[in-house]
Amino acid sequence: MKLKFYFLILVLFGCLAFCAEQIPYFNPPKHFPKPEYNFSNNPLTKEKIELGRALFYDPILSSDNTISCASCHSPYNAFAHTDHDLSHGINDEIGTRNAPALFNLAWHKTFMWDGAINHLDMQALAPISHPKEMNESLKNVVKKLQNKKIYPALFYQAFQDSLITGEHILKALSQFQLTLVSATSKYDEVKSGLTQFSQQEQNGYLLFQKNCNSCHTEPLFSNQKFANNGLRVDTTLNDFGKWMITKQSDDSLKFKIPTLRNLTFTHPYMHDGRFRKLNQVLHHYTKGIFQSPTLAKELKNNIQLTPNEKADLIAFLLTLNDKKFVFDQKHQFPREVLK
Repeated sequence: MKLKFYFLILVLFGCLAFCAEQIPYFNPPKHFPKPEYNFSNNPLTKEKIELGRALFYDPILSSDNTISCASCHSPYNAFAHTDHDLSHGINDEIGTRNAPALFNLAWHKTFMWDGAINHLDMQALAPISHPKEMNESLKNVVKKLQNKKIYPALFYQAFQDSLITGEHILKALSQFQLTLVSATSKYDEVKSGLTQFSQQEQNGYLLFQKNCNSCHTEPLFSNQKFANNGLRVDTTLNDFGKWMITKQSDDSLKFKIPTLRNLTFTHPYMHDGRFRKLNQVLHHYTKGIFQSPTLAKELKNNIQLTPNEKADLIAFLLTLNDKKFVFDQKHQFPREVLK
């Protein structure tokens, strides 16, 4: 009897552990690692996600009510900004960096190209308050939302409180962004055993594993760290990356390593959008590395690729495009709310 009892206890705890890993509205594939985001501090609900979606697309977050989060992070571009090298804000102001794609954020420990933000729940404060982006204060956003007819009811449905707070605004925005999981590309289907790479894609995959995987680590295709990838400083922007935050010499010219997923939709590339084509990116890594003290050790010698190998590598990178994610209507403008 005791053995049966202990067996039942083990089964029960096993079930509880399994259930604890099942997060509603968040279903990454099995080949993805454990998320970094602590969902217990902000449990996902349908109402909070839909509130966050409305806020993400509403220009009311900006001081002149013209710029929304989606202005720089379009769903049709994998939530990046492809029509400008640098982000654009209110009054046609031009920012200092390319707007990064927003997906698979639950696996990030830091945010922004320089790592200035260390929690997703705080990230929205940066663009809201930036003078060249939204140029607004959270306090004033609260006031505007409280006076807009639709929002007190939406906040009540989400938080059981119609009194709008800055904390609830930020948590709702996080909730929507946490659901932006890109995991249905051909690469993911191969990993799930649903299909196979072509011979050229397989050749490119082997080249990727040899030359790129240490920084653009699969399956997220970023190790979420910072590196100097051999770009010369833009003398107009004078952007030294993480050094701008830490003032530590070892961080000079280091930027957060971006994901390689959805590259077809997220050009131009690099922190300042200087490259528009993948061929230009590969030319940089094979011929254009700028030597400096903080250069990543993997790039001390240029990557060696023949023209045919470049074509094979690009063929593999294209398997990381996720059209299902990009055109998923549940992530797009909420016409039923923002009329």
